[in-house]
Amino acid sequence: KKKTVSFSSMPNDRKINSTAACISLMLEGCELKKVRSNSRMYSRFFVLDADMRSVRWEPSKKDSEKAKIEIKSVKEVRVGKKTPVLRSNGLSDQFPDECAFSIIYGDNYESLDLVASSADVVSAWVMGLRYLVSYGKHSPEAPGTGHPSLRTSWISSVFDLADLEKSGRIPVSRAVQLIKALNPGMKTSTIELKFKELQKASERPGAEVACDLFVEAYCELCTRPEIFFLLVQFSSNKEYLGVKDLLMFLEVEQGMEGVTEEKCLEIVSKYEPSKEGREKGYLAIDGFTRYLLSADCSIFDPQHRKVCQDMAQPLSHYYISSAHSACLLEDNFWGRSDISGYISALGLGCRSIELVLWDGPEGEPVVYTSPSAASCVPFRAVVGLIDQHAFTASAYPLILCLVVRCSAPQQRLAAQCLRKTLGEKLYLEPPNPVASYLPSPEELKGRILIKGKKLPPSCEDSEGEVSDEEEGWELARRLGQEDREAPEGGGLRRVRLSRELSELVSLCQAVPFQDFESSRRGQRYWEMCSFSEVEAGRFANECPAELVSYNKRFLSRIYPSPMRIDASNMNPQDFWKCGCQMVAMNYQTPGLMMDLNAGWFRQNGACGYVLRPAIMREEVSYFSANAKDSLPGVPAQLLHLKVISGQNLPKPKGSGAKGEVVEPYVCAEIHGIPADCAEHRTKTALQSGDNPIFDESLEFQINLPELAVLRFVVLDDDYIGDEFIAQYTIPFECLQPGYRHVPLQSLAGEPLPHATLFVHVAITDRRGGGKGHRRGLAGRRGRRVREYTSTKATGIKAIDEVFRTATQPLREATDLRENVQNALVSFKELCGLTPAANMKQCILTVSTWLLHSDSAPSVTLNLAEQYPPMEAQGPIPDLLRKVLTAYETMIQTSRTLIESADAVYGKLIQAQQAGMDFHKELHRIETKEGLRGRKLQKALESFAWNITVLKGQADLLKHAKAEALDNLWQIHNAGQSCGIGRNGSASPEPSRLRAPLEPIPE
Repeated sequence: KKKTVSFSSMPNDRKINSTAACISLMLEGCELKKVRSNSRMYSRFFVLDADMRSVRWEPSKKDSEKAKIEIKSVKEVRVGKKTPVLRSNGLSDQFPDECAFSIIYGDNYESLDLVASSADVVSAWVMGLRYLVSYGKHSPEAPGTGHPSLRTSWISSVFDLADLEKSGRIPVSRAVQLIKALNPGMKTSTIELKFKELQKASERPGAEVACDLFVEAYCELCTRPEIFFLLVQFSSNKEYLGVKDLLMFLEVEQGMEGVTEEKCLEIVSKYEPSKEGREKGYLAIDGFTRYLLSADCSIFDPQHRKVCQDMAQPLSHYYISSAHSACLLEDNFWGRSDISGYISALGLGCRSIELVLWDGPEGEPVVYTSPSAASCVPFRAVVGLIDQHAFTASAYPLILCLVVRCSAPQQRLAAQCLRKTLGEKLYLEPPNPVASYLPSPEELKGRILIKGKKLPPSCEDSEGEVSDEEEGWELARRLGQEDREAPEGGGLRRVRLSRELSELVSLCQAVPFQDFESSRRGQRYWEMCSFSEVEAGRFANECPAELVSYNKRFLSRIYPSPMRIDASNMNPQDFWKCGCQMVAMNYQTPGLMMDLNAGWFRQNGACGYVLRPAIMREEVSYFSANAKDSLPGVPAQLLHLKVISGQNLPKPKGSGAKGEVVEPYVCAEIHGIPADCAEHRTKTALQSGDNPIFDESLEFQINLPELAVLRFVVLDDDYIGDEFIAQYTIPFECLQPGYRHVPLQSLAGEPLPHATLFVHVAITDRRGGGKGHRRGLAGRRGRRVREYTSTKATGIKAIDEVFRTATQPLREATDLRENVQNALVSFKELCGLTPAANMKQCILTVSTWLLHSDSAPSVTLNLAEQYPPMEAQGPIPDLLRKVLTAYETMIQTSRTLIESADAVYGKLIQAQQAGMDFHKELHRIETKEGLRGRKLQKALESFAWNITVLKGQADLLKHAKAEALDNLWQIHNAGQSCGIGRNGSASPEPSRLRAPLEPIPE
């Protein structure tokens, strides 16, 4: 029963292509470093006995009987620094996590901690040991007994179909095409080389290959060791995943909920290539690889592929995908104008398009933005195209930003054209004077809004003068059409506007920005301002809180600096972090900034609208866009990212002179608020071909997850300059946990066929325990003095007394949450798991130890109780005793949290609502108290901070309770499925345990 796997960098370049080969390596033995609890490492030669019953090491002062471990005494084999010795060892920084492994053995659960020269050596020993431990239990047919495996039978049947002459041999060219058809991303040259190698080794050269050689070539070429290793971990070391194995993998590792055996059978029938496997419900290595590569296992959460956010909020509460100069195909100076730019932008879900109207030569307005444009685009043609394509990618409102540079007669023609062509789609209803906010995208579905200047109500003529915006004049100067000087004294330039065009503007009336105080007092919700990126950048740096506050009610549009004559893009994150809704991008210019924009707007069904974070929408909230640490009330997350391998990476463009060698590395970047911006890179994979192994863990702290974007960039490490290979950009909120493939894209954002990165994703709370807010797994223990979030004094006695009542409940809420988190991490560490593990993995690990004991399980879970105790039957070893104590602490802290949370939550919300009762009276109280200037500003800031903290801490407590209930459900579920649970008829309904949380009102 051959188990095929191929490790690339084994000692002496040897290939390990089966479990038997792993055992063969162990029988030959190799040097490993043995780590002792006194922080010392000793080189020892480790070898598997010929009877495969013991592992020995030498030289050693011990007699040979003591310097060995019997296979039957092995409880578990752990990869990485997962024991107290390796975790706390003073030498642990000297070797990477992937080069360490531990053997847990004996009745006292002792650990033999080892360090190998490479991750490949670790993989071979771990796979071999796990196979031998399992082999002793399950007695499968030994490797190489002649019985063909599922996989061998299937590959042989593929060969038989291709053997048209039934001669037992097929031409090499046909064999190459066959393997390429089964693995489309593989290079023909790679397959041809493999056949030549095998023919030479077996001394059977020629133009044809026999079945055994074809099977061997396929297994060596098409087995990805990292996936085979994963399969072995979950398959009780068989050669395939059964339905129960697959179910366990999906629930425990992939974080899927509500998986049924029927669902697993569907996956098997869809992805398993062998007929026998499909009939028996087995997923072998090829089917498992296909499944992991499929869209069903994508890193992008499928619920975000359709509109999944609340679309009934005011328009100002959304980021809106916006284009600048969409008709340009190249840059602003030499670029050609072309109508297809609009089709492309609308097809990508763009919901705001800029149209600069100029006088056309034929008496009709035209659109163009380049002095050297070979042709300008007639306005009529653009409007016809918008009518045709406005709602193909998104049903939500489209905003046409008109920048008028044409004469009044041509403006009238433009207005007639818009009315006639767009008809009912045009939104012309006047704003509701009693409302305070714009209508929602849901209310405006299928409508087109015109953003532009409007004549004052006092003007009764057919045209009149209005102030003009800066936008568009830079181009006018280059066109030589700038003959209107700015008025003396630096006031606003004036332009003529026709009544017909003015009447088309309703909810997006363009007005000049004066200052934040004037806007707060006088701006109406349907009026909006445009800012140049320079002006907006100054506000974002000097007064970010005021810009955030301004954007709660009003739409703001940011347009690129006219100095960007190459049509480069500004960083949209610089303005999103301040709540600016419409950051106008040059869609025709690929690169990092456009990747961020395109990736960001994928998260809500690519409909062009993304709901802004709650902390930016709430009427009273404290948010500083330039915060350097976590925000009050927003749970910081840790992103644990393991970059495992790359598949079918293309060569960088124009790298033909370098030949075939690509030496890639992966850069993972977080873009978000300044506190979150970070970048980590893997080591370079040298001489790795198209399928490099990176096997490197990276970690990021994310303080505002709702505004964070993760970007993978693959680069070719070159001494002249690192060249771009591929990228993929995904909002943090769209990440799925578990083992995932990242579909790589070109610089222009186009998919690269078959090019992927294989990664593992876990999202955890910053201080440990629980799941990452909303989903994810667990976290890291805080080993420092506990920090309590507190309220701040406003200087207004009556208000401060209200907030003072929340001091004690705030401390209680923190204690309840952090006690559980710390207990969880202690329990996980004793189970030999990382803080990123979930409760199912913990229970399964404990059950694995018990099932590998010769005696019956000595520990059981009493599932008859809501908080199931873990009970020892008779004497148990010291490690298990510690595990039981840690489990008991975790259960007790969870119980306290679950039973106390509602009362503490009630006190926090009561204080928050009492504070909000003062909000409407705030300005009257300020006047009465005589607060002015800096004191007034400080009082308002402290008030917003307190409201945000109370709501945020109440929210966190509610989530912590839900997660504690979820953990209980996982314990019940895992206890039943792994056989250590008793008295449990059925695990509690997750819906009953995980009661839906009532949203806290904004």
